[in-house]
Amino acid sequence: MRLSRRTLLGSAFVTLFASQARSQLTPAPAQEDGFTLLETRKGALQLLPPPAPLTPIWGFGGQVPGPLLRVKLGQEVKARLVNRLDQATSLHWRGVRIVNAMDGAAGLTQKPVEPGGSFDYRFTPPDAGTFFYQPLMQPFSGAQQGRGLYGALIVDEVQPVVVDQEFILFLDDWRLDAKGQNIDDFDNPADALRQGRLGATVSVNSHVKPPPIVAAPGARLRLRLINAANARIMFLTFDGAKPQIIAIDGQPCDAFEPVRRTFPIGPGARFDVILDLPPTEAQTTKIILRGETELPDEVILAFVTKGAASATSAKPLVAPTVNPLLPAEIRLQASKKFDLTIEGGAVAHQPASANPTGAALRHIWKINGKSSTGVDGPPLFSVRRGAAVTLGFINKSLYPLDMHVHGHAMRLLHDLDDGWEPYWRDSVIVPELKTKHVAFVADNPGKWMIHCAIQEHLANGLAGWFEVN
Repeated sequence: MRLSRRTLLGSAFVTLFASQARSQLTPAPAQEDGFTLLETRKGALQLLPPPAPLTPIWGFGGQVPGPLLRVKLGQEVKARLVNRLDQATSLHWRGVRIVNAMDGAAGLTQKPVEPGGSFDYRFTPPDAGTFFYQPLMQPFSGAQQGRGLYGALIVDEVQPVVVDQEFILFLDDWRLDAKGQNIDDFDNPADALRQGRLGATVSVNSHVKPPPIVAAPGARLRLRLINAANARIMFLTFDGAKPQIIAIDGQPCDAFEPVRRTFPIGPGARFDVILDLPPTEAQTTKIILRGETELPDEVILAFVTKGAASATSAKPLVAPTVNPLLPAEIRLQASKKFDLTIEGGAVAHQPASANPTGAALRHIWKINGKSSTGVDGPPLFSVRRGAAVTLGFINKSLYPLDMHVHGHAMRLLHDLDDGWEPYWRDSVIVPELKTKHVAFVADNPGKWMIHCAIQEHLANGLAGWFEVN
């Protein structure tokens, strides 16, 4: 099936983490008692090319992105979060169908990790794929992630896809002042009321305008794309080579080429893309970030072919098999159906003087008439383990939302019939004034958050939780 924008909307030196050269690019993460240390602390980053000054950041180990965690399917992840910040934090493992106690929703599944404290995360991921770790401690998550607290967890397939090179690519945007410093306005009411915090400076693995990557003509590349931005829904276009999507949000799918070689990737979303480069030298393939509002289109990364040709892309692509642990079908007619009506944000003709602060700011978004941090109040719904669930996300606001469901993988349902898209998601983009439906089997017991993945919406009421008994 071809994927369209409509379907998915409904539905310096360059630190590029090349897997075969990782030791040259990032220091090996520190270990303690068999745990990888993820120490939150302040640092500095040469985000803009010299002679621009360093940009202060918060990072795991003082680096952005944080240490790469990589295990084979069936291997245990052992990570120790050590908090050196002056505010509480936690770790959410985005997209991992994790045991509830390890989900990292501070106040719901664990206590906050206070300054000077630590917490051991220990779990065995059930699925192979590309996953994302990020803070989940309200109301601080937006500022923490926006300053650089995030990283990747890769769970390798038993039989990896045959490629010439692999790159893990973190896409982020930064709101910088004239001196290259991160503007400290993470509680800006204008962002919370609208589409969230957007920055005009776009980076790939914390480098702005990196030089092209040189690769062999005909090389087959695997790109693990991760949107680490607080709020930006990034529309990416590939120019010069055909991309094939083989996984979305950590779950494999039948390989397909997106329509017009363009697709949207929401905050925290991951797309695994196979890119077959042109077979001749001196050819350029570009990844273009489509502009929005007053921002122009921007080439964020390019690949240039050079040297001896590779024959890999001439061979048929053998993509990962669809996850056998997920249900082949969901009994929609027998499912428990819940509508989540979302209201809030700026309204038409709102006066420029509207500037909610304090408690008023924390209640500008609502699900079914109630604002929540995602860990307080009664559950949005409760179901028994094994029940099929259909959720309707009814967006009555004037802004796109990106609704994330913890602990489960979902099917995006068709708008006009009872079918579903041929891929799994852990979040769904809901356009303004539209409704989208998803379905999943509630097979993971515990208390799970539902919230907008846009950090400034999450911090200001657009959240809730549900329970699987």
